[in-house]
Amino acid sequence: MEIEKKRLAEDEAREKNWRRWGPYLSERQWGTVREDYSANGDSWSAFPHDHARSRAYRWGEDGLQGWSDRQCRLCFAPALWNGQDDILKERLFGLAGPEGNHGEDVKECYYYLDSTPTHSYTKALYKYPQAKFPYIQLRDENKSRSRNEGELELADTGIFNDGRYFDVVQEVAKRSPQDILWRITVTNHGPEASEIHVLPQLWFRNTWKWGNEYEEPRHKPLIQREKDGLIADHDLLGTFRFFAETSAETKGPVPWLFTENETNYPRIFKTKGPSPYVKDAFHRYLIEGLETVVNPSEKGTKAAAHFKLMIPPGESVTICCRLHEEGEDNGLAGLDQFEETFAERLAEANDFYQAIIPDNLSHAEELICRQGYAGLLWTKQFFYYVIKDWLEGDRDGPPPPRERLKGRNSDWQHFFARDILSMPDKWEYPWFAAWDTAFHMIPFAAVDPSFAKHQLLLLLREWYMHPNGQLPAYEWNFSDVNPPVHAWAVWRVYKIADAKGHRDLDFLERCFQKLLVNFTWWVNRKDVEGRHVFGGGFLGLDNIGVFDRSHCLPSGSILHQADGTAWMGSYCLTMLSIALELAPTRPPYEDIASKFLEHFISITDAMNSLGGNGLWDEEDGFYYDNLIVGQDKPIPLKIRSLVGLLPMIAVTVIKQKTIDSLPGFRKRMDWFLANRPELLKYINVRKAVGQKNPGRVLLAIPPEDRFIKTLSRLLDPNEFLSDYGIRSLSKAHGDKPFVFSHDGQSNTVSYVPGESDTAMFGGNSNWRGPIWFPTNFLIIEALERYHYYYGDTLKVEYPTGSGNIANLREVAIDLCDRLISLFVPDENGNRPCFGEAHRYGEVDHWKDLVLFHEYFHGETGEGLGASHQTGWTALVVRLVRERREKLTSENNEWD
Repeated sequence: MEIEKKRLAEDEAREKNWRRWGPYLSERQWGTVREDYSANGDSWSAFPHDHARSRAYRWGEDGLQGWSDRQCRLCFAPALWNGQDDILKERLFGLAGPEGNHGEDVKECYYYLDSTPTHSYTKALYKYPQAKFPYIQLRDENKSRSRNEGELELADTGIFNDGRYFDVVQEVAKRSPQDILWRITVTNHGPEASEIHVLPQLWFRNTWKWGNEYEEPRHKPLIQREKDGLIADHDLLGTFRFFAETSAETKGPVPWLFTENETNYPRIFKTKGPSPYVKDAFHRYLIEGLETVVNPSEKGTKAAAHFKLMIPPGESVTICCRLHEEGEDNGLAGLDQFEETFAERLAEANDFYQAIIPDNLSHAEELICRQGYAGLLWTKQFFYYVIKDWLEGDRDGPPPPRERLKGRNSDWQHFFARDILSMPDKWEYPWFAAWDTAFHMIPFAAVDPSFAKHQLLLLLREWYMHPNGQLPAYEWNFSDVNPPVHAWAVWRVYKIADAKGHRDLDFLERCFQKLLVNFTWWVNRKDVEGRHVFGGGFLGLDNIGVFDRSHCLPSGSILHQADGTAWMGSYCLTMLSIALELAPTRPPYEDIASKFLEHFISITDAMNSLGGNGLWDEEDGFYYDNLIVGQDKPIPLKIRSLVGLLPMIAVTVIKQKTIDSLPGFRKRMDWFLANRPELLKYINVRKAVGQKNPGRVLLAIPPEDRFIKTLSRLLDPNEFLSDYGIRSLSKAHGDKPFVFSHDGQSNTVSYVPGESDTAMFGGNSNWRGPIWFPTNFLIIEALERYHYYYGDTLKVEYPTGSGNIANLREVAIDLCDRLISLFVPDENGNRPCFGEAHRYGEVDHWKDLVLFHEYFHGETGEGLGASHQTGWTALVVRLVRERREKLTSENNEWD
């Protein structure tokens, strides 16, 4: 067994607490809902970036690629100063929502390079300019630009020209669960010697100020100087020792700085505070030259060693640190065996991934996988949010404004989160989102199946799920509606995490019981007419519609949503598959399987037949949303988008032998079809032909003729098929925008392949043209299922109009290739995802860096939106692996 797998097993068995420490700090705690105590709910203004260095957080901490224990009690991260900046660099800078021309956006260059699942070894890179950081220029220029202009990024300012920056590489290696080695390597890529101040910081999250009964220590924690390092004492966490030294020559002993993690009340609130030593002391000490702001008695709740380094051009300096629990010293003094431990952990990480990543990949594909997994593991974050306390205020603090009691998340007072969660992006989205989490867990299942199962179960627990059955959508508004993909993720993780014959039926059943409650919520709340057609709201696709589908419908109208109904059809089929999996050892699930089969057929009938053709438009050969205004005839909203493609993902194949092995299910299925013969058209049966072609039953929302028509549009380069995947909106709307007029108002949807040109949902994402990984992944997976049923009996023109004929498996593989190509260098070394940023193809220190953006330009493939949304874009790692398996396997069975 590889050493890392052994660690995972020890942690799972609770023998050793390997996951207690990790890169769990947010990259942005300021500007979040949790820290907003305003009356109007304006999170960005309530706690802006300018407050972050001076104001103690209530619900978490942030740091520069920092670490903490799993409850974020003791944290460590570096602070940097190049001698030019106005602000000590303790956290990443970015624009608040109202400041960017496309919403919030981080304006830094940083990369997650490596991590094992237990974080026994991690590596990250931050590129720190040597010139004054252009905070004002980035803010003012982006704020002045229109939505139709590109964004000004940090590199666009010229600040990295001539290599005038430092590479700050942070590596952490665990010698044992609570003996942690931290190596900071700073390299000067500039043409001249340059000065940098590096402060390895250790601090306690402020848990003593609020009067919090859940975690308040008996005594305020304390960090103080002892001999050659620090000692940090916390009632609940224990006593830790911290050491730091550098490879560079220094004049005299390295100074240690101390202060308190307390708000600078005079600066923030213009009042006197409880301590003269406050959170921004190190900033004021270095940049303002105020020596009295640090505690001369060398104690506090925040401390740092201060290394002032002059680094020659092209050279590096290393700072070595160690944090270990007092009783877990492993018989070693100070920094003994430091480098040896790092070499061992890196070798063990390589061994672990050698077994995970296919060995027949190109170098570029290996980088995609290794850095994709790294980003996925680095974006785990401590998330703490107790709605009742947040609404009512803390025992020792002033009560929040009364408006909050009827405002955001006020009907979620049961919600209590204090967990390590997988985040979409630790800067732009430093909070979980329900449907993001579902997609994250697909690649997670290959490297840390236990964590993947835990995350899916957690959102179904009673302190997350609403008593009415709704899953919390995301922090900004838990009551918004994300697509119901949780069951799908449970099913896929169940299949990926364990080999056949050893799969975790208990996990599957635990999830299924809670999913039943959630499914019922959907049926009761989102099928308003009881006709098996759903109107779930914006469903995570933000601005894809002509108006905000959650709130801005014309007066007195309702919306029959093609995607909402498709999501529910897919939900039914997944629940059917799970029930059939459980039924052989748990017979009552045969009854439940029958319920979901009948419900799916009812949804399919409504989708295709309600009022005539349902949501299908025979003239266009496409599914559309229908707007129902009073008693008038339904108005089809003829936008060719993902809304009309998603019905094809509601598909599954059941083996006839599975049906025959469950006599109760078979009997009820036969009775239902005998008594509802008009519904037989929605079930396709392929009879057994020899052992290689067993009998199969196809269940799908689109009948075969409608599936083929939809497919012809999907695979048309003039509509959805891009060189880099499937667009979210047909390119045809570039020449012919859709215009909807009602009550004297007109709304338009046109093809916008890049950043959003509308302020809908803050303008920080766009579903009107770009390529999104989660929906592409579902479409590819659906094509595999159709091929499993049809085989070579169904071939299509691919691409549409090309004259080339392919089966659906070949189409799926090619779509995989298109998505993977986003991250593969061309003949000039440039990856499409980096657009015109040619430094990634031309400069040695940028060449092997990969970012996993939120979405991608529909024509050029350039990465857009959140730059580190490795979560669902890490699905590319799964595609790389599956593509290799499909190309080398003769077994076409979809499992």
